[in-house]
Amino acid sequence: MIEFKLFFALMSYYFVMFVTPGPNNAMLTASGIKFGFKKTLPHLLGIPIGHTIQISLVCFGLGSIFKEYPSIQIYLKWICFFYLLYLGWKILGSFSNAEKESGRPLKIYEAAIFQFINPKAWVVALTGATAFFPSNENFLVATAFVALTASFVCFPSICLWAAFGTSIKLIIKNDKVKKIIEYLLAVLLLITAIIVVID
Repeated sequence: MIEFKLFFALMSYYFVMFVTPGPNNAMLTASGIKFGFKKTLPHLLGIPIGHTIQISLVCFGLGSIFKEYPSIQIYLKWICFFYLLYLGWKILGSFSNAEKESGRPLKIYEAAIFQFINPKAWVVALTGATAFFPSNENFLVATAFVALTASFVCFPSICLWAAFGTSIKLIIKNDKVKKIIEYLLAVLLLITAIIVVID
């Protein structure tokens, strides 16, 4: 039987990892500002779905591939880096032109797939599947425990970022302020992209 202290430790780990800044949360803030919370829901749902699949695959042995071929992680970091740069570029001018409805929020499957090029998501998956895996438990039960706990903690944690972005959209009407926020978010995505590569 899985002990409560292990469950609490895993929940605490996931909460810290999911609620702290990273590629997902930067994208959710931007989506909240541009599209609002309701239209960002598919993006919000796709992230825990992607994490659950990713963590399950790591439990089933995908993690050993990364240990065998560490260069794969380097390629993933660069893919994520360029994708974040692209998003930063797309943010510029997007909030002040939000009324034009240019662009669209990520769909569920797009947000889920993004987890597979997100280095922070791989760190979460690899650590969760190794440090918190209850090895004395039935393998399928243990895998479900590690993977489903992630989705249980992930969704409310990341909702905070989308809600934060939405509150900015509702409060700020001034175009100059919107322009400043666009540049700030673009710079934050650039910083996140750089951290992803050098980390």
